[in-house]
Amino acid sequence: MFAEERQQKIAELVAGSGRVTVNLLAERFSITTETVRRDLATLETAGTVRRVHGGAVAADRFSTTEESITDRTIQRPGQKMRIADAALALIPPAKSGSILLDGGSTTEALADLLSRRTAAGPSGSVAAPELVVITNAVPIAARLASTPGIALQLLGGRVRGLTQAAVGQATVDAANRMRPDIAFIGTNGIHADFGLSTPDPEEAAVKAAFVHSARRIVVLADSSKLDAETLVQFASLKDLDTLITDSEPSPELTAALTEAGVDVVIA
Repeated sequence: MFAEERQQKIAELVAGSGRVTVNLLAERFSITTETVRRDLATLETAGTVRRVHGGAVAADRFSTTEESITDRTIQRPGQKMRIADAALALIPPAKSGSILLDGGSTTEALADLLSRRTAAGPSGSVAAPELVVITNAVPIAARLASTPGIALQLLGGRVRGLTQAAVGQATVDAANRMRPDIAFIGTNGIHADFGLSTPDPEEAAVKAAFVHSARRIVVLADSSKLDAETLVQFASLKDLDTLITDSEPSPELTAALTEAGVDVVIA
């Protein structure tokens, strides 16, 4: 295989999976790791990939890259719905207890499933217990506001247009005063060394407060977030209880999750 042809295939692999490792490419194309690094250097010069420790990522995966919630909602809908369905199974069917839903497209999918399940449940008396749902996300609040059996608590703050979620010190303070049973957290990246991260410092501060406030932390992250690092860390892997994703993490991330005691659910 000519070098140009191999480099084109490497570029296609990076575009498809978001990240590749040097060792994987060496095995895939039966070449040395030195040859892989030269290929990656060529592709980086061409602007096709960006080299990172141990491999390469797509050129558009910079630490500050952040898409709007509107754009994210239409991406990978099947995977996100499977993750949301697995997350729903962790919420007891009885209308009691409390959960926290972080802003994000996958947590929004969970809110949609929760509203349908709760609305379809058996009707009870006025005094019947309700599931308390806490969120800082405007789309999630709008979805759950009129759902029977749910007591919605919307955390205030400045709403970021990009994510449609409340951020700022008021949001952090409100989160720190609560102790929900389960927090379902979204992330822009989950990495073996860097943990969970997001591009915006204010979003990171709110997510960190959520992680520290809840009794159980469940991260919802489709496979495009695995092995990714963005600008601001908001939690370490040891802060997590469960990761729900749609494909097996890389061996490096799997080992780190195992060492941290994180249960991994493949939806």
